[in-house]
Amino acid sequence: MKKLVMFVLALVMGAGMTMAAKPAAEKKTVTTVFQTDIHCDHCANKIMNNVPSLGKGIKDVAIDIATKEVTVTYDAAKNNDENIVKGLASLKVNAQPKNAAGEKK
Repeated sequence: MKKLVMFVLALVMGAGMTMAAKPAAEKKTVTTVFQTDIHCDHCANKIMNNVPSLGKGIKDVAIDIATKEVTVTYDAAKNNDENIVKGLASLKVNAQPKNAAGEKK
């Protein structure tokens, strides 16, 4: 009887560990570069001080004023490019995602 209880306990623990590992593997982090109309430190600070307005799942935001680019890293399960563009628009920043070749999408 003891062996049976230990065997069932081992099965339950193994199944629990397997189920806990799956959600972490499903997360997908995406980095998108947006071409914007920012032109000064004030514009950059406005974005950095209002990152939550870009939506959920934002991991990192980097701003290059010289090239007028905003690079956003986010969890694809919680956000997308369209929502981030809307979030930037709420801050009065016009933005368009760029494709891999560096052109506007």
